[in-house]
Amino acid sequence: MRFPVVIFDLDGTLIDSGRMILESFRHATSDVLGRQVPEEEILTAVAASTLHEQMRLLDEERVEELVHSYRAHNRPLHTRLDACPGIEGVLEHLREERRRLGIATSKHHATVRLAFETLAIEGFFDAVVAYEDTQRHKPHPDPVLRALELLRARPEQAAYVGDAPVDVQAARAAGVFSVAVTWGGMHSEEGLRAAGPDALVHDAEELLGVL
Repeated sequence: MRFPVVIFDLDGTLIDSGRMILESFRHATSDVLGRQVPEEEILTAVAASTLHEQMRLLDEERVEELVHSYRAHNRPLHTRLDACPGIEGVLEHLREERRRLGIATSKHHATVRLAFETLAIEGFFDAVVAYEDTQRHKPHPDPVLRALELLRARPEQAAYVGDAPVDVQAARAAGVFSVAVTWGGMHSEEGLRAAGPDALVHDAEELLGVL
């Protein structure tokens, strides 16, 4: 097999959370700032590394209020969460081949747990690296490197799959094969290509072909 280890981003890669994220951003900005932020501005902010950094781009002085409002609205929405199309089949196939799988996400462990409680995918993964597990976050390589450590793997043995330019940047910085997926809906294909992934795929079948 090409990569005995495959590490995934969470939002927009494994879980179909794009609409939920946009809805939560709209709620937070309306609730805290009293205005509707244009979708283009939200999508620009979403390109930043963590939720705090995203909110800082919207209003530097009210970051904590925005984060609190976002999370309060976002958590209950996880009960309506779906997996990205075809991704469960990909995970099943990779596990049947005895590959070691991990997650490296900027989400907190509590939010990852919400996804696991709704979708039966937790058992596929041998390691989960979340926000609390590293001091630096994507686009820095630290989350991917920590996942490699937990999975007892060298960079050349692994691929990292994500839907955002910061995912590609983190993978490249960690020395792993970077795969950008276009199905997340939050980042343009042009922006993903500009980040320089080793592969760009449009559906689950194409992803399996690359891996």
